[in-house]
Amino acid sequence: MATLTIRNLDERTKAQLRVQAARHGRSMEEEARTILRTAIESSQAEVQVERLGSRIHAHFAELGGVELDLLERSSAPAAAEFEPR
Repeated sequence: MATLTIRNLDERTKAQLRVQAARHGRSMEEEARTILRTAIESSQAEVQVERLGSRIHAHFAELGGVELDLLERSSAPAAAEFEPR
């Protein structure tokens, strides 16, 4: 496994990491690994979702758009009426 050294970490951040690690029952080192892993996984998930939408758009863009004729309303919309049982 690789080793990572973080320099110039301010004391407040270090203290918050210590408290959060204790809250989760982990060492500070394990807490930092978990935070980094979660951040990387969530950013990759966002990229994959974006790619999926782009792929779907590209797939159907070849077919062109569709213009639909909208029907004119002959009356104003009304609230639903329910009969008691």
